[in-house]
Amino acid sequence: MAAEIQPQPQARKPCLLSKIEGFQEVVSTAVIIPKEDGVISVSEDRAIRVWLKRDSGQYWPSVHHTMSSPFLLIVKMNVMCCICVCFCVCAAHQGRVTVVLFVLEMEWLLSTGQDKNFTWHCSESGQQLGTYRTAAWVSGLQFDVETRHAFVGDQSGQVTILKLEQDSCSLVTTFKGHTGNVTALCWDPAQRVLFSGSSDHSIIMWDIGGRKGTAIELQGHNDKVQGLCYASHTRQLISCSSDGGIVIWNMDVTRQETPEWLDSDSCQKCEQPFFWNFKQMWDSKKIGLRQHHCRKCGQAVCGKCSSKRSTIPLMGFEFEVRVCDSCHESITDEDRAPTATFHDSKHSIVYMHYEPTTGNLLTSGTDKVIKLWDMTPVVS
Repeated sequence: MAAEIQPQPQARKPCLLSKIEGFQEVVSTAVIIPKEDGVISVSEDRAIRVWLKRDSGQYWPSVHHTMSSPFLLIVKMNVMCCICVCFCVCAAHQGRVTVVLFVLEMEWLLSTGQDKNFTWHCSESGQQLGTYRTAAWVSGLQFDVETRHAFVGDQSGQVTILKLEQDSCSLVTTFKGHTGNVTALCWDPAQRVLFSGSSDHSIIMWDIGGRKGTAIELQGHNDKVQGLCYASHTRQLISCSSDGGIVIWNMDVTRQETPEWLDSDSCQKCEQPFFWNFKQMWDSKKIGLRQHHCRKCGQAVCGKCSSKRSTIPLMGFEFEVRVCDSCHESITDEDRAPTATFHDSKHSIVYMHYEPTTGNLLTSGTDKVIKLWDMTPVVS
């Protein structure tokens, strides 16, 4: 009896469904309302708007409220309605609020600000439960309900893991892999993997649950990463950058860690000295060369021994990078098969939100426009 072949979902080009325009300021945060044709937006002029889709197919504001002071926004949603509960947090944060996260299971509201304070409140009473002082102001925040771990990414490029209790917290660990500040975090509780995006244009996948310290790099953006979302049902990571790029990464592949760059005073292929190796330069009567590194093996090589370029998608290099000549010969066409697709949103993205129940993606841009995209995969 022949085995039944199950159709596999394939990534599709994002299809633009709607635009929401008419904002006076840039929309800094917005969410798609689950089970409703609606959007909640928060803009730089401190206006909260609830947009509902009309019979004409256009979105019109049904609720418009402007806060006179800095605020936090909790969005509690059910099938029939959405309730926006705003808390004044002048006492909790002395600077601008940067990230807000509502944990429904705990009835906690987590918040961070430019004052370098990370706080959590009880959403029922409004009482502040605890606070933690970070090394730099926080720009990324995620929470794991099962372990009560908070993942905090900051402007120094560091990610901190905190264990939260009802009225206290403890430092678990810190790690750093970005050369720029952390701009976005995304947590997948099923695989226990944390994704971090940065102003250095890179994404790192941290294997938290595997306890092996694995960190996989993803290089597919030409500008600052602004948002990360993980679609667990298709095992795809969606990322966006400030140049308008949307990248859909296939995470259902076995990826490889990038190698550590090796130190050497001479090329590890031809043994020509590098320009700081005065002794070997004098002894061999040769001019010192500039040092480069092969992205596949990590060896220190000269320009002549690394004149080739190649993509290495399973190492996260979707763009061509420098490789040594021997590694270039070892890379096959199969190794070069892309594991990501690239799309242009045609506006400079500042915020992104993905709603898994509908498969829709929301992007907000510096053009003061919200765009809604259909990201439903095609079954082939």
